[in-house]
Amino acid sequence: MSQLLSEPMIAETSELAGKHVLALSGGVGGAKLALGLSKVMPATQLTVVANTADDFNHLGLSISPDLDTVMYTLAGMNNQQQGWGLANESWNTMDALETLGGDSWFRLGDRDIATHLERSQRLSRGDSLSTVTDYLSKKLGVAHRILPMTNDSVRTQITTDAGLLAFQEYFVREQCEPAIIGYSFAGIDTAKPTKALMELLNSDQLGAIIICPSNPFVSVDPILMLSGVREAMLKSRAPVIAVSPIVAGQAIKGPAAKMMKELNLPVTAKAVAEFYGELLSGFVLDATDSDLACSIENDGPKVACVPTVMKTLADRIQLARDVLSFAEQLTQNSNETKRMTSGENR
Repeated sequence: MSQLLSEPMIAETSELAGKHVLALSGGVGGAKLALGLSKVMPATQLTVVANTADDFNHLGLSISPDLDTVMYTLAGMNNQQQGWGLANESWNTMDALETLGGDSWFRLGDRDIATHLERSQRLSRGDSLSTVTDYLSKKLGVAHRILPMTNDSVRTQITTDAGLLAFQEYFVREQCEPAIIGYSFAGIDTAKPTKALMELLNSDQLGAIIICPSNPFVSVDPILMLSGVREAMLKSRAPVIAVSPIVAGQAIKGPAAKMMKELNLPVTAKAVAEFYGELLSGFVLDATDSDLACSIENDGPKVACVPTVMKTLADRIQLARDVLSFAEQLTQNSNETKRMTSGENR
């Protein structure tokens, strides 16, 4: 039976007290929930793992769009209007590049370029992407840990009716216009998840795994496809909760709804829950989609119906609290079932 949560907060006596929470995130939508979680959780108890399959080399620089979106958001520096990049940005370099006839379809702000310059230099000296991300985060004042999903190269490739495109070519240069036929992740078979990610997934101090409202196909699936990640999530005692990025048949941000339609999937939150399948202990629906709750729960995860559209910081914080409260309830139910099975309540 679905439930409407309100006024949730982790108490010191709760099932999640002192436990760690792992959030899996893509770009804008995931970063919003990650920010909410960072406002209600200590830095020592939250790790955000970001997708790196849409990373690419551009103008000689190593660009990590989702990592940077999460990092800038948690630092309070992100451009909330456009959803990516830095607030109060200037564009002198791009303007000058256009004058020279350079490749300027991927817009990089002047201050944003500094991030890519520093990342590129450190990577060229042999630092791992994890080490560089930790360094940049600390320099920008981010207290909570942000991890790339892998230190290896994984690249999303979109097969379209206009041919094979790298993800940023499809997403930014072509504005998602070509019809999608399929997608793949070059390098995924040999890429290894970061050591810190696997240690956390296998830790008995892990209290919950939260799949943020990011594109399930090209933002979350690359993380899940890394060697050992899905298996570790299935073995973990921590509840796995996904927040739907589809609300009332529409994606709040990005091409998820368009992708689902072109891949012949129903553009519904239920289709997202079915995509994640047995991984999920819980699924968070927007309250407007509450009519889907019972059909999702039939042989599937438990469902919570809450407002999931995050327009303000207060919205982000409230959704974070709702998701954590849901995780606590799932943990309590699981522990109660174990106690009854073992005969403690007989």
